[in-house]
Amino acid sequence: MVKKYELGDVLTGKVTGIQPYGAFVALDEETQGLVHISEITYGFVKDVSEFLAVGQEVEVKVLEIDEAAEKISLSIRALQERPATLRKKDAPPRKSLQDRVDESDANGFNSLKDKLQDWIEQSGQ
Repeated sequence: MVKKYELGDVLTGKVTGIQPYGAFVALDEETQGLVHISEITYGFVKDVSEFLAVGQEVEVKVLEIDEAAEKISLSIRALQERPATLRKKDAPPRKSLQDRVDESDANGFNSLKDKLQDWIEQSGQ
């Protein structure tokens, strides 16, 4: 890597190759990065070539740099607005697993020892 890139850099590059797992993007004459298939766009991507083509210029964000292996992970998706259907801020807050267990316990998942006296009393009526 001749030029130094930093995490979070937003760059323009050119798609140089497409593979089933993503697309290679040239950042300069000597440096390429990979946009993994999961970082192309929101939602499911079955075929990278439906979204990108060799020679296409794309804007990417640097996600990770492995200088020892000379690999750069890039994202196109990180520069897109998250679709409303995927936003969690509109969804009601989820209860924790412990809260759900406690709620179930209150509705009858008590131990046999706790319930035995109730059953004895009910059977005598």
